[in-house]
Amino acid sequence: MTTKNTTRRVVIASFLAASATLLGLPQAQAADTVLLNASYDVTRELFKEINPVFEADWKKRTGETINVNQSHGGSSKQARSVADGMEASVVTMNQANDIDILVERGVVTADWAKKFPNGAAPFYSTVVYLVRKGNPKQIKTWDDLAKPGVQVIIPNPKTSGNGRYTFLAAWGSVLKKGGNEAQARELVGKIFKNVPILDAGGRGATTTFTQREIGDVLITFENEVNLVRTEFGDKFDVVYPATSILAESPVAVVDKVVDRRNLRKQATGYLNFLYSEEGQDIIAKHSLRPRSEKAFKKYNANFRQISLFSVDELFGGWKAAQKKFFDDGGEFDKIYNK
Repeated sequence: MTTKNTTRRVVIASFLAASATLLGLPQAQAADTVLLNASYDVTRELFKEINPVFEADWKKRTGETINVNQSHGGSSKQARSVADGMEASVVTMNQANDIDILVERGVVTADWAKKFPNGAAPFYSTVVYLVRKGNPKQIKTWDDLAKPGVQVIIPNPKTSGNGRYTFLAAWGSVLKKGGNEAQARELVGKIFKNVPILDAGGRGATTTFTQREIGDVLITFENEVNLVRTEFGDKFDVVYPATSILAESPVAVVDKVVDRRNLRKQATGYLNFLYSEEGQDIIAKHSLRPRSEKAFKKYNANFRQISLFSVDELFGGWKAAQKKFFDDGGEFDKIYNK
């Protein structure tokens, strides 16, 4: 019986292989190595360009065919999806807190930030303002966002890293000027009263502002602003506030997935590629601030000088900031539900 079954399987396999050949299908396709990168909302265009370059580089260096697939959404929403079982090999988020969630759920090791240079953040950005052409509401400062009659588009800080960075940037702008917590709370409260819609992620907020034409100003990442201006031309202007927040984009291998699927070498190679000169060049080209001085100088026109403060500097790190501001019952809930 065993011999007959074995013979039958061989015959079936041969038939399928022959059929694939007749249909012009590559027989090795099913055996190609596949990585999934779970990333945040506004990196679609970045990784759309990086992935095929990495795949070609990996093939050249190792002989292995590799395919990198993408998943995008609000940063925290993506983190929860990976924690709940999304088979991502790597995560490329826009804040460390979302990777720490994966540590708590046992899918990423606690030392993830030490496994790659620069605290495992190969690039960074900041949040700026996108306004209607000519800036009719004359929006220039964080205080201007709180003025009556100004509609501000910000994604939900409960689901979006973009939203959290914006919340902290506004709060921190008061502290950097010597203001106190009460004054910061008052400003941020007024700003969020001017928010007509809370989209789940940064790309949704961009759509609300640009295509649905809701709002006077969109608060978003510097690279997203440049994408919008490239697509829509002279319909919008960008405004840089005097101070804003350092928005680092950390990366990590999803240990639980890569160890089970024997993909650690490939996943690590993919994240290391982001630090290569070729990867850094693409990153800078997409208006994300690279770690490479060479790439930064080459695309210097994409970046303006701006005073940046970090989450560690003003808020004691992401864990403390998450607990104080964004956990259920935190400052955001108190302000928004007031």
